[in-house]
Amino acid sequence: MKKIFLIVLITSIFYNAFSQSPASRGKSEIKWHTIQEAEKLFNKSPRPIFIDTYTDWCGWCKKMDNETFTDPVIAEILNSKFYPVKFNAEGKESVTFMGQTFINDGTAGRAHQLAIALLQGQLSYPTVVFMTKEDEKFAVSPVPGFRAAKEMEVLLSFFADDIYKTRKWDEFQKSFVGKVQ
Repeated sequence: MKKIFLIVLITSIFYNAFSQSPASRGKSEIKWHTIQEAEKLFNKSPRPIFIDTYTDWCGWCKKMDNETFTDPVIAEILNSKFYPVKFNAEGKESVTFMGQTFINDGTAGRAHQLAIALLQGQLSYPTVVFMTKEDEKFAVSPVPGFRAAKEMEVLLSFFADDIYKTRKWDEFQKSFVGKVQ
């Protein structure tokens, strides 16, 4: 009887440990939007749009999903100060954004037209894109490459708090003190 109790207890502990959501294991979840949802939200209440452009085959994209985007500090900043978007740069669906329809018709290899526009023709994955409103137009700032949570926090803070308008990146990054452990 003691053996059965012990087996049930151990099984229960393992089940609970591995069946919890990321948030309940000390990781936080980001509320990802489609690009169309982000545009609608922006029009109601402006804030920067953050776009994670990825591909299904990209190992660094998966690493960023598992390590950077699960960090509670990163999730908090993205959820509260941005409209975060996940965009598959090789997706097949047509996307209407800012009054223009973008498609993936295969003429640019596997790349979607929206990915080409957002990444300004420099197709590299992962690349995060910051979209901010400047004088009635969107400014697009792509930042290529994997970013660990500490590096991502600096980038997010630079754009979320409009610091990019008054300070240079090098100056800001040297003095930045973050919360990521």
